[in-house]
Amino acid sequence: MPSSASPLNSAFVGEIGVAREELITPVGIYARNWGAATHDVAEGIHRPLTVTALALSSSGDAPLILIGLDLGRWRSRDDEWFVRGAVLDALGLDPARVLIALSHTHAGPGVYREDLDKAGGKLIAPFLTAVRDAVVRAARTALGSCRPARLSWRYGRCDLAKNRDRPEAGSSRYIVGYNPETPADDTLLVGRVEEIASGRTLAVVVNYACHPTTLAWQNRLISPDYPGAMRELVEQTTGATCLFLQGASGELAPAEQYVGDTTLADRHGRRLGHAVLSVLESWPEQALVFDGVVESGAPLAVFRAEPARSSGLLCAILQPVELTLKPLPSIREIEEQMLQCTDRALRERLWRQRGNRLIVGDGTVSSMPLWVWRIGDALLAAQPNEAYSLFQRELRQRFPQRPVAALNLTNGSAGYLPPQDHFGRNEYAVWQSPFAQGSLETVIKTAVAEATRML
Repeated sequence: MPSSASPLNSAFVGEIGVAREELITPVGIYARNWGAATHDVAEGIHRPLTVTALALSSSGDAPLILIGLDLGRWRSRDDEWFVRGAVLDALGLDPARVLIALSHTHAGPGVYREDLDKAGGKLIAPFLTAVRDAVVRAARTALGSCRPARLSWRYGRCDLAKNRDRPEAGSSRYIVGYNPETPADDTLLVGRVEEIASGRTLAVVVNYACHPTTLAWQNRLISPDYPGAMRELVEQTTGATCLFLQGASGELAPAEQYVGDTTLADRHGRRLGHAVLSVLESWPEQALVFDGVVESGAPLAVFRAEPARSSGLLCAILQPVELTLKPLPSIREIEEQMLQCTDRALRERLWRQRGNRLIVGDGTVSSMPLWVWRIGDALLAAQPNEAYSLFQRELRQRFPQRPVAALNLTNGSAGYLPPQDHFGRNEYAVWQSPFAQGSLETVIKTAVAEATRML
């Protein structure tokens, strides 16, 4: 794993632009994100949801567009493509070169247009259209504002994320909540975009893995959860736009969560924000290279400052990964169970199972997309599922000298990807996932192979 606040002597130098759009979310929209909730619609706004776009361009290459979007998850391929397809059409880009990564807030509005008949459901389609338009505007603005800039990276740490696969006392079941007995991946990756002409910081990229589940069934407000306050703190301090990218957080969440108190979400956000600022404060002006030993009262290691390496290379690969599905009920069988179910929470589980089945299909194998980007010397791997942190840990271990960003819930949503040794447990992520044992390892193996091919 990367050492705390470890420097990485590399940077992408090219044309970079950033843009931000605020989503106007209508109060009264369907917003039932929790099976335990007793309400269906949003009654107010805690913090606005946002779209943040980063455009990367280099001579001779088509641009890469990286977008952070404050939504929870997609319930259908059509709704996701309604937004992403519009960006591809507007900019004339190949699907390999656009990523829309969800923050995974659990306090967002519904975006499933099939929920039309639910309370507040009539507001979903107009809201999704507004989301599409905002994403397109942000992407266009970011691309149009590109200027000579440098994107460099540095690792840090933040202990907000804790393991949430907790064995239940006196039972074989695992419950979803803070497990202090199992260490959590607390790696934080920070990117800084610096304008070459002025030295001004234009953008801060934050890749961190932690479920935004502070606000739960008691909450009735639209909120980005902790990323909102994190962005506010970083932006107020640096004057730069902050892009949040959810990492491989399948088993990671705050220890203190499941509340209706928005002040806790803000505290969590500031906690992460201060960790980001600490990394920025420790940023070296130049790389330090060992230059020998001076004998004094002690043998002293001497370092010299050298400019960081730079590269204008941009590469993008979109690689389908064939994943075996578990034996699952068909969509029709799930719908029949729903008709007979009177328990509100259990019906919610069936509804989500139906959504997963619609996305992966009724067959025995599902083709899941995997994106691997090379940005200078840095690597970025993104996929639509909720991978456990093994995804990012393995990639960073395989490429220790390179910054590695790992993204969940990108360009779609499907199910969890737990490690193969979790199968056989009575665990939410295992029984929720439509994928068979070994699927996460298959994705990791493919990501490593594609990244290696780029280098």
